[in-house]
Amino acid sequence: MTQTFSSTGRDTFVGSPRSRIDGPAKVTGLAKYAGEFAAPDLAYGVVVSSSIAKGRITAIDAAEAEAVPGVLKVLTHENRPRTAWRDKNFQDQVAPPGSPFRALYDDLIVFSGQPVALVVAEDFETARYAASLVRVSYAMEEPGTDLEALRGTAYDPPYKRTGIKPPPEPWGDADTAFGSAPVRVQGAYSLADEHHNPMEPHASTVVVEQDGTYTVYDKIQGVSNSHQYLTNVFGLKPDQVRVLNPYLGGGFGSGLRPQYQLFLAMLAAQELKRSVRVTLTRDQLWSFTYRSEALQTIALGAEADGRLTALRHDAVQGTSQYEDYQEVVVNWSGVLYRCDNVALGYRLVKLDTPTPGDMRAPGAVTGVFAIETAMDELAYATGLDPIELRLKNYAESDATAEGKPFGSKELKSCFRQGAERFGWTRRSPEPRSMREGRELVGWGVATGIWESMMMQSSAIATLTPDGRLTVGNSTGDIGTGTYTILTQIAADTLGLPMDAVTTKLGDTRLPEAPVAGGSWTAASSGTAVMKACRNVGAQVFKLARAMENSPLANVDFERAVFSDGRISVAGDPGRGVSLVEVLQAAGVDKVEAVEEAGPDKDFNQKYEAYTHSAIFAEVKVDEELGQVRVTRIVSAIAAGKVLNPKTARSQILGGVVMGIGSALEEESMLDHRIGRFMNHNLGEYHVPVHADIYDIDVIFVEEEDKANPLGVKGLGEIGIVGTAAAIANAVFHATGRRVRDLPITVDKLL
Repeated sequence: MTQTFSSTGRDTFVGSPRSRIDGPAKVTGLAKYAGEFAAPDLAYGVVVSSSIAKGRITAIDAAEAEAVPGVLKVLTHENRPRTAWRDKNFQDQVAPPGSPFRALYDDLIVFSGQPVALVVAEDFETARYAASLVRVSYAMEEPGTDLEALRGTAYDPPYKRTGIKPPPEPWGDADTAFGSAPVRVQGAYSLADEHHNPMEPHASTVVVEQDGTYTVYDKIQGVSNSHQYLTNVFGLKPDQVRVLNPYLGGGFGSGLRPQYQLFLAMLAAQELKRSVRVTLTRDQLWSFTYRSEALQTIALGAEADGRLTALRHDAVQGTSQYEDYQEVVVNWSGVLYRCDNVALGYRLVKLDTPTPGDMRAPGAVTGVFAIETAMDELAYATGLDPIELRLKNYAESDATAEGKPFGSKELKSCFRQGAERFGWTRRSPEPRSMREGRELVGWGVATGIWESMMMQSSAIATLTPDGRLTVGNSTGDIGTGTYTILTQIAADTLGLPMDAVTTKLGDTRLPEAPVAGGSWTAASSGTAVMKACRNVGAQVFKLARAMENSPLANVDFERAVFSDGRISVAGDPGRGVSLVEVLQAAGVDKVEAVEEAGPDKDFNQKYEAYTHSAIFAEVKVDEELGQVRVTRIVSAIAAGKVLNPKTARSQILGGVVMGIGSALEEESMLDHRIGRFMNHNLGEYHVPVHADIYDIDVIFVEEEDKANPLGVKGLGEIGIVGTAAAIANAVFHATGRRVRDLPITVDKLL
């Protein structure tokens, strides 16, 4: 997809606030999503979902559905075309260990809402009606979906998920140290299951081209993942499939893996030899990836002055029967705080549910809530200010990584600046000591942390004789502002105005980039774009030196300055030539470069890299009704260089709002008798709305980082991490009631 920015500004773009260049297309309706692309022969598929969570299909009667005029096919496990059969063919780029789910594979039911049939018709309405006529009979078994009840079956996953650090070996003797500690705090903490609920439902449109190739529009956070999945599962050559995702209407991790509607759309398209679209309903979004509930226990031992002497953090999390989904849940405790005796444990329980999946800051939202709540409890137990306690146990190195120092860490500045902005010194420490009228007022604080990562990525840059530059790769803009920041980087690198730069993303015909997730896109794709543009600049400079009577004839490239569409000599701006003149004089139709960028191995051997934050929350609680309002949030972020303060602030705002939802509202409710999530709609699954959100103040703390050439750290995740803990701590300060189980609903306060 192409985006172009219109601007007359000639300043340095990186580091300046710029509006999203994809904004106009989104607010005017010009943006097209995966379920909106047309084809002349487009047919429509509707999924029939299982009504049980565990058992077997004993019979499927599709006769009545097939008799409906306009119905083209009803696909089930009994008549589906053959595809690959090995597990590794179905394992996508971010799949956990195990045997990935295969739609319509056999008669076995492994979770509620599992697709059991696909009805394909000439139009959507006919397909939807016919789907209601498919009769499925089951032999039902009792499902096991209660994590607490099945806790005794927890196990250490034998195969570790790629990129997910397992807990390190214990150091010291946490149990003995805890037993002898003068001050001890221990408790159990939990978060409810949560679902992503993006605005755009998952959809796939498979267009069968006249030459027999396929153009696929898929809701995915990385088109290369869907492309690899389709070629592996359906035995296609890479050039037989092109996958595009120009826009994504919210993902939050639900679009990292290809979901079953993609498989079904391609299956039907191949069977019918015509284009097919499959769009899932809001209800069906509850039949795959979600943030799994976790049961956590923490034990903290400390001296009377608050210095930690023992830290134990254990977590048990649910996964499906067929995959071992894993997150980094407990490690954060060992990274955040200095302690000589630490034991961290993480285990899984098999449940009759879909495989959970990454949901904004996976693992950190869960684990940091527990440790930051426990640290607040320790602050009260020792009589210390919560900030003072954290600074007393401040870690200058990562004990979970053999004591490697942090490449940069400005968390102390986050606490200082955040506290000043919030007015923390005016806090009365005693619970229930602050009020306004009938409302109790509480102030809480917590730390946030997220990995600062860079992945292998590539990008292309093309300069044409009209002075226009096109850059891009296959990564997606999932709403974070990637179109905009890549345009800013490219414009600065070659000294062009932003309106002369076009950015293309979300297309497998572009150089490959990783899925957009993990807060690594800016560092990864941004660096690749910068390198590609520098390569183009070097080529153009060489052409400029070869021009007749060139003003740059005897100039070294190190002295070249790209600015205002020209190449000039450093210190002598009048000595130069325009990029347009160079290309026209050389008689070339373009100058192009493809470059790769990857992690700095030398840096990674010496340092660990994290984004940090300090979150301050004010709540007001109606003393009689127990209703909680989050009236103020100050989030101070240390994330290296900020490429675009406007889009960066937007990312933190969104993360904070999700954190408020996690703290007070979001809860996917399982009926364990039938193994089904019962509040599978936006009417009963509560999320924050406009009236729930008051003042959110974002501070970007100055930080210099050398983990990547751009000096950036990701911002997509850090805004949510720690927010729920800050709110929970504020609720305790307001009410004197410690709630360790999220969400904090009225019944837990009355």
